[in-house]
Amino acid sequence: MKALPLHRLSAKAHQLTAMVRSTISLTVTGLLLALLSCSNHHVSSPADNFALGVDPAIAQAIDAIPAIDNHAHAVLAPPLDATEKEFDALPVSNLEAQSDPPALRADFALLGPAWKALWGFDTPPPLDAAGLERLNDVRARVKAQHGEQFPTWVLDQAHIGTMLANRVAMGRGVEPPRFRWVPYIDALLFPLDNSGMAAASPDRQQFFALEDLLRRRYLTAVGMSAPPPTLDAYLGQVVTPTLERQRAGGAVAEKFEVAYLRSFDFSDPPRAQVEKIYARWVHGGTPDAADYKLLQDFLFRYIAAECGRLGMAVHLHAMSGGGSYFSIAGDNPLLLEPIFNDPRLRKTNFVLLHGGWPFVQEIGALLQKPNVYLDISGQDLLLTPRTEAQWLREWLEFEPEKVLFGTDGYPYSDEMGWAESTWIASRNARQALGIALTGMVQDGEITRDRAAQIARLVLRGNAEALYHLPSHN
Repeated sequence: MKALPLHRLSAKAHQLTAMVRSTISLTVTGLLLALLSCSNHHVSSPADNFALGVDPAIAQAIDAIPAIDNHAHAVLAPPLDATEKEFDALPVSNLEAQSDPPALRADFALLGPAWKALWGFDTPPPLDAAGLERLNDVRARVKAQHGEQFPTWVLDQAHIGTMLANRVAMGRGVEPPRFRWVPYIDALLFPLDNSGMAAASPDRQQFFALEDLLRRRYLTAVGMSAPPPTLDAYLGQVVTPTLERQRAGGAVAEKFEVAYLRSFDFSDPPRAQVEKIYARWVHGGTPDAADYKLLQDFLFRYIAAECGRLGMAVHLHAMSGGGSYFSIAGDNPLLLEPIFNDPRLRKTNFVLLHGGWPFVQEIGALLQKPNVYLDISGQDLLLTPRTEAQWLREWLEFEPEKVLFGTDGYPYSDEMGWAESTWIASRNARQALGIALTGMVQDGEITRDRAAQIARLVLRGNAEALYHLPSHN
């Protein structure tokens, strides 16, 4: 845990001062009143915000804003095929057991409020087998009631206007304008025999099998059954056409889950050297690990540059986990600094997902790079609002125009599906933002007007600008 700067008040002092100032906060400017008047959603309750010491006017302003969710894994509308796994190129449900945080356990306290808000199910966790059956019956009735509009209904319950959907392909009920596509591109980083890399851990054995399947799918889409014999052909006939096809299909960004597969340590090898490596191994055999890394490094920069040319952002998983074999050291966002400093990539915008935990200060420092953004997805599910608010405030003091709201909504378990995780993360994110902005107002750093402006930037304004999405007034 990072130590709080000395100028910040303790949590208990925040609560006491919030009580004293609550009457003052009821008088706000016309901008804030306009925001309050349009709010019909209450993801966070006034009682919860009061307990957290959030200024009531700031809390209501935050609650009034329909968010743009920068990162989530939307699930298709029912009825679902049992093989519906395209909400993730690398689903983590079948990995070896890890030490799950409380938020991912069956007795997580916030499951109760989520079940009640979404389904009207008023039994607290944990549920026994009969209780889970009753919950699933209620879920099924609600899903049947909304049908193809069920994914949109979930967004409405979490007060999310638009969700960037990480999916291999879009589908029933997960479509524009409420959903925008972010496909996966890692498979094209690994065009050779991946058995050597898969042998590194049981998790990577599963992951590379999935990447091989997705790469074959991408090859089939361009009329090939195997990678072409030269690097030039691979770039010109496979990589660029795949990116262009996805952009034409509505993609606003490309997602890399590469931290699950290797470290962020991307070098900058000369093209001539990489051409020889590709030609040597493309016809078969397990490539030399050092050679193969150079090829991956080159391909990462090539894909990033092409994304910039096509007007797509690059999304990178940047948080510890998941899986018990995940390389935390290899996920340090500072390893990406040479990428961000590359003049050839300054037209590419990079979005570091999940706020980089545990490297929260390191990732905050990277915001000074003109092409680097970050979001809070995942953190707002796994961590408490008060914990997250500590470094969220640091980021907002430093670069409020480059911090994005996100949920990482995902079907984590029988108890916490995509709907529950989306609702809980939206609730927690708004509370964390309220705590951070309240502290900044109380310490005289910003006015309440500015707090309302920053809230809108984080919840949707920054995403509107980054992805050229329609503005919501």
